[in-house]
Amino acid sequence: MSFEEKINADLKTAMLAKQEVAVRGLRAIKQAILLAKTSGGGTVTPEEEVKMLQKLVKQRKESAEVFQQQGRQDLAQPELEEIAVIEKYLPQMMSEDEIREVVKAAIAQTGASTPQEMGKVMGVVTKQLAGKADNKLVSQLVKQLLGA
Repeated sequence: MSFEEKINADLKTAMLAKQEVAVRGLRAIKQAILLAKTSGGGTVTPEEEVKMLQKLVKQRKESAEVFQQQGRQDLAQPELEEIAVIEKYLPQMMSEDEIREVVKAAIAQTGASTPQEMGKVMGVVTKQLAGKADNKLVSQLVKQLLGA
């Protein structure tokens, strides 16, 4: 079963069970898939699916943060609920310790020793951890380990 078929099946189940939160989140995913298919030539690779889901989560986190800063918990709550639904379809994220080990290995591999060489390390690490780690956390760890 393809990712799109799984989303459609889960959406149908959620609609029948009248699970409003799941329906909202799954519709957002379905919309993103359709948009990617129409703009990208008809097919979506698994890597693109993960990036798309991460983008949806990031957008909702940013929106929820803005709503919370403005004291609008009523608007932030639906965003947070949709994040929980979307994250179910993302691969399991790596822990900070696991990411730290990959970053250390990449630093050793590239021979980087100064913060100016962060780009080299990030290039290697982001390829290895695509979809498995938050790039913001990876960036922080690289800076920390290079002594920035």
